[in-house]
Amino acid sequence: MDGVDHIERTDTDGAGGGNGDPRRALGGFLRARRSRVAPEHVGLAVGGRRRVRGLRREELAQLAGISVDYYVRLEQGRATQPSPEVLDALARALGLEAAERKHLATLTAARRGPVPATRVSPLLRRLLDAAEGFPAFVTNPRADVVAWNALGAELLGGLGDPGRRDRNNARYLFLDPASWSVFPDWEDRALEAVGQLRVSQGHYPDDSELAGLLAELTSHSDDFRRIWDTGEVLMCTAGRRRLCHPVAGLLTLDYETLHVPAAPGETGLVVHVYTAEEGSEDAAALARLGRQSCQ
Repeated sequence: MDGVDHIERTDTDGAGGGNGDPRRALGGFLRARRSRVAPEHVGLAVGGRRRVRGLRREELAQLAGISVDYYVRLEQGRATQPSPEVLDALARALGLEAAERKHLATLTAARRGPVPATRVSPLLRRLLDAAEGFPAFVTNPRADVVAWNALGAELLGGLGDPGRRDRNNARYLFLDPASWSVFPDWEDRALEAVGQLRVSQGHYPDDSELAGLLAELTSHSDDFRRIWDTGEVLMCTAGRRRLCHPVAGLLTLDYETLHVPAAPGETGLVVHVYTAEEGSEDAAALARLGRQSCQ
């Protein structure tokens, strides 16, 4: 990842979490996390040859103070709503950080149904247009780009023209070879896209469009399957990215992600804004691109 990115990290098991079966996401998360805990780091003696990486099921159950049978049911998806006390015990035993605890709680929350309809307010559209010197675009939980300004559309490969670029960021990244040219650090961007989809799946496990997108990417992209199966979730909120444009050239830009609160019955949106350091060559190149986008 870029050295200046600010990242929240959680890990889940791609196969066990099941991009096709979100009801098993809790078990996948627990399997992935226990596989990363070295027994000696939690005070367990290691003797002989171990057939599993990390903690065994019975070891984690013992550390959390729950029965092995109940823990097995959690991993197998036969128990999906443990009590807050059990969640706290598992989080402590696994050494989860704050972001990881939040993701664990999401996976055990009551099912929320599909992603509600997206509505981009007139105010948000006016804000995008007013920020004409700052490339900006808006995404929903399915990684669909639902709004943008002219400079943002041009910077990211032609959002304004559906013939040039798919308006789903994940589909664009994994199924359009042109994305490799736009994002020199393609692997980092792909990791972020998978992380955002995994979090969305945790919030909206019954969303058929999201499930269809995951199935499509799984079927047609080896890279998506590889990254999904690592189980790692990256959620970048701010940092620095490199982008390449045929006119502006290679740009190194700072970015922020701003969350727009959801109105009742509507989904929350994320606004992505790019800036260049004032007086820099990147700022001059971005200005040239801005003039072109207005023509």
